[in-house]
Amino acid sequence: MGHNVFLTGAAGSGKTHTLRNFISFLTESNISVAITASTGIAATHLGGMTIHAWSGLGIRNFLSEKDIDDLEERQYLWKRYNDTKVLVIDEVSMLHHFRFDLLDKLCRSFKRKDEPFGGMQIVLCGDFFQLPPVSRQGEDPAYFIYKSKVWNEMGLKVCYLSEQHRQSDRAFLSVLNSIRNNTVDEETLEHLRSRYKKKPVCAVPPTKLSSHNENVDVVNNQELSKIRGAEKVYMMESRGSKNIVETLKKSCLAPEKLVVRVGARVMFVKNNFEQGYVNGTLGVVEGFDAFGNPKVLTAAGKVLIVEPASWKIEEDGKTKAEITQLPLRLAWAITVHKSQGMSLDAAEIDLSKSFVPGMGYVALSRVRSLEGLNLLGFNSVALQIHPEVLEIDQTFKERSEECQSLLEDLGVKEVTARHAEFLRKNTQPKTKTEKDLPAHHKTKILIQEKISLEKIAEERGVKVETIIDHIEKLLDEKEKIDIEYLKKEKFTPVRFDKIKKAFDLSFKKNGDWILGPVKNALGAGFSYAELRLARLFIKE
Repeated sequence: MGHNVFLTGAAGSGKTHTLRNFISFLTESNISVAITASTGIAATHLGGMTIHAWSGLGIRNFLSEKDIDDLEERQYLWKRYNDTKVLVIDEVSMLHHFRFDLLDKLCRSFKRKDEPFGGMQIVLCGDFFQLPPVSRQGEDPAYFIYKSKVWNEMGLKVCYLSEQHRQSDRAFLSVLNSIRNNTVDEETLEHLRSRYKKKPVCAVPPTKLSSHNENVDVVNNQELSKIRGAEKVYMMESRGSKNIVETLKKSCLAPEKLVVRVGARVMFVKNNFEQGYVNGTLGVVEGFDAFGNPKVLTAAGKVLIVEPASWKIEEDGKTKAEITQLPLRLAWAITVHKSQGMSLDAAEIDLSKSFVPGMGYVALSRVRSLEGLNLLGFNSVALQIHPEVLEIDQTFKERSEECQSLLEDLGVKEVTARHAEFLRKNTQPKTKTEKDLPAHHKTKILIQEKISLEKIAEERGVKVETIIDHIEKLLDEKEKIDIEYLKKEKFTPVRFDKIKKAFDLSFKKNGDWILGPVKNALGAGFSYAELRLARLFIKE
């Protein structure tokens, strides 16, 4: 009916499933919906992107008027905000309260409406029993978004899901409910002790969940050392301001030094829908191609050749810093923070170093049953829930009951009429000219605005390689496009000269250079996409 909504409920209650159905309804009704989440892994569960990337906010802790002016110069952001009727944000428990207010500020500015989020319908989804947002060194203290200024201005309707769909094990459900309700007793502890250092009854190896990053690194390095065979080492490359590069490295999940062997378990840490992986995709290294790139067999049974990817920080349309690395990290173990949203058949969990209330609940609720749990230990903090969360959760339940009563009082006829009114106001038929425009000519429009390759790919919903395809087609069609800015953006003079020399020593076929020998001469630090782009500037 167009209300702003907070969709909540216990882990496994079907929040993401409900969102998918709502998103499908909007899509089928031709209503423009932006699908986002606070984390990359959560976003990929819905086929969306992070709210930080969608909004243009990035990792900013504040927004000056100049920042907003700079963002408003980006045409793709104008189109994104203007087109969006409904904004969905999943896993809001990990979204900082002050960034939620910054997002509201941006929406009001782009929408030119001084009302919450510029008048867009906002659908929030999450559970505040999950882990709170993490504050990095130097950041302001982070609180749940119900501490934000805009929270109480939104007129939120609460939908509290009460059924359980992940766990069918009654004993395990009683454990989780007792933690969630802060009623842990001896029976709860006895159930947990029964799984102390017990191997899971499951055919797949358990995923190890840890409370601390350093424990994860130790486990991953130990497991890697058990594998025989030659190792491959991939070092991160960087360019730009040293301080900004360091900031970028801290916010990137890819390690500065990645070491893998055949048989290594890995996790992808970047989205590339065209290539078939997302942030959180798990797999095993089963070999390397002729250029040293890993061949990864994913859990879905696909073999992917993994090439380097890049992460950037831009300002005023210029790249301030860029790092390049394979979008992988070792994955025998992951942190509890990164496990949110996952459903695991088996897990090995060590909660003996839990340091924040809610950590035990999040970790344990990832597992489907007690039989799938190998508990290595827990401390007093692991089973705690923050008293403030207990209090506000009771408020959410009451507000949800009020909404249910309101719907019953309205009756089916009135509710149906309001649904129809919502559709009438928000359905926007696509124009035929936009629909029929060739894909590479849509890219041409963005190139004329001198937008970076990555931003064009993000706007178009394709990979960078596809955008390079479009540029090649446009040049073949003798279209007048100025791409010189891409050369300055993507290559340092030294790097471009190195690539050019490799091309000069190579050979042509049908009047164009073959990339294989060039790639072989340059080594693993150069991607095919980079060489294809360089070739556009080397052509005679």
